[in-house]
Amino acid sequence: MSESISKAARKIDSPPLHIILFEPEIPANTGNIARLCAAAELPLHLIHPLGFKTDDRYLKRAGLDYWSEVDITEHRNFNDFTTFWRHLNTDAPRPIIALSAKAEKNYHHITDFPYGSGLLFGPETRGLPRNLLETFTTCVVPMTGKVRSLNLSTTVGIVAYHFLQQLKNL
Repeated sequence: MSESISKAARKIDSPPLHIILFEPEIPANTGNIARLCAAAELPLHLIHPLGFKTDDRYLKRAGLDYWSEVDITEHRNFNDFTTFWRHLNTDAPRPIIALSAKAEKNYHHITDFPYGSGLLFGPETRGLPRNLLETFTTCVVPMTGKVRSLNLSTTVGIVAYHFLQQLKNL
């Protein structure tokens, strides 16, 4: 079953949305995302394998002294997370929206996003695997410049605050 990184981590009851990182690779990105989750009071889910140890100094440094404010749960693998998500959503199923540079739908066009839904992000160097992209509704943060993708923590911030605004939770 899923286990928490820290016994001191804060547990948030009835969050507006969940941030889910599938096999994140870069500790500084995860630390920045954890800080965002603390600021917005959003739970963070880390799905193993991780590209770093959770006691990594870069991870801790990016999150600074906010770790006690983060509701963070580690999951051994995606199946473990799926079991956790089903258990969490027994009363009303909530969707998971997957973000991918390969998606065609702009994140602004996602309108069916109920309170308590999840935002799924893939590893920095390879993105989400095809089977997950085929399982969930996918969307992209559009880019007009000549870059392949945005930094993961930047993308999480853009999309999370967009959906918080949509849920009128800001």
